[in-house]
Amino acid sequence: MTPWWFRWTQGLRRKALRKQKIDKIDVVGLEHLRSSLAAQHGVLLTPNHSFHWDSYCLIAASEPLQTPFYIMTAWQVFAMSKRFECESMQRCGCFSVDREGTDVQALKTAVDVLQNRKHPLVIFPEGDVYHMNDRLTPFRDGAASIAVLAARKSTRPVAVLPVAIKRWYSQDPTPSLLKVIEKLERRLYWRPQVDLPLKDRVLHVASGLLALKELEHFRENQSGTLSERVNRLSSSLLSQSEARYGLAVRSDLVPERVKEVRRKIIELRDGDQGAATAEVQRQWASDMENMFLVTQLYSYPGNYLIENPSIERVAETLDKLEEDALDAPYPTVHAEREVLVRFDEPITLMPGKDKRVSPAELTDQIESRVQSMLHEMNSQRKSLSR
Repeated sequence: MTPWWFRWTQGLRRKALRKQKIDKIDVVGLEHLRSSLAAQHGVLLTPNHSFHWDSYCLIAASEPLQTPFYIMTAWQVFAMSKRFECESMQRCGCFSVDREGTDVQALKTAVDVLQNRKHPLVIFPEGDVYHMNDRLTPFRDGAASIAVLAARKSTRPVAVLPVAIKRWYSQDPTPSLLKVIEKLERRLYWRPQVDLPLKDRVLHVASGLLALKELEHFRENQSGTLSERVNRLSSSLLSQSEARYGLAVRSDLVPERVKEVRRKIIELRDGDQGAATAEVQRQWASDMENMFLVTQLYSYPGNYLIENPSIERVAETLDKLEEDALDAPYPTVHAEREVLVRFDEPITLMPGKDKRVSPAELTDQIESRVQSMLHEMNSQRKSLSR
């Protein structure tokens, strides 16, 4: 962490947000972060993670406080970045974590920040960007576990602040969305379905892409709703891999099950690389690809767009399809957007072996608060727009 570097790069972050057409960032509840910092507590921020650049929005929201953040960042972000970008991210407080294994160094760094550093720590409990800004994917308990562990051996309280980040379009994105859906239709060798509403075109493409994967893995198309078909394919791929490697199912969360399969493959691959036959190595590669597909399927619950076909949900679904089916590193920036960042009241963990809350209970509290804030933000916006 180099505070002067963080301040110097503020202009670069603003430029990046302008490039993303994020023209307005409103903030609610900043006083909760301000009071926690003034009390010199260890501070953990736990935001939802529904779109790229939401960390920049979070940092921009805290500019009045002029405080940098330590941000736990997937190691893949560093691997994909240039040397200067890696240096800059580290100077701005980012440190890497390997989510596939037990990253002891990342754990120690996070605990040290909460116990000893004056700047807040940011952990995204969802883990990945799922492009669903109205609905959370289940929070993993890693962030809560770090907070509880830090508080038990700390000399100061640890304040956990749930944070909700919500994005809306302030300009109609439809012209740009129509271009993207046409690209997807042509990728499937279809004529553009211009006679259908945009929502139906998106669902049609999603169903077509899913049908291709069903043919690949089941040798035939499946019946049922989109949600049922997604769950069936995902469960089949997971169960096959878990059985192949003798893994017991310890969690109901798909990302955790994927993590266990990937961890086992990496363990076998690193330990037996020289002795493994070509056939075994192909199986490892195939199963790793399947786990990537399961992760993709997890971000398509099947009913997200159907239950509420708002322009934001249409755009979010197209953003995912653009990344997954068109291999876009980032989705198209369709139109001007505005963002609201809301900080909730802190959940304070007192120092010492306070057993009043477990990591699982704390995770549930954080997730419930963030989801409630998202609902309230949507409701308030609908009221204002009437």
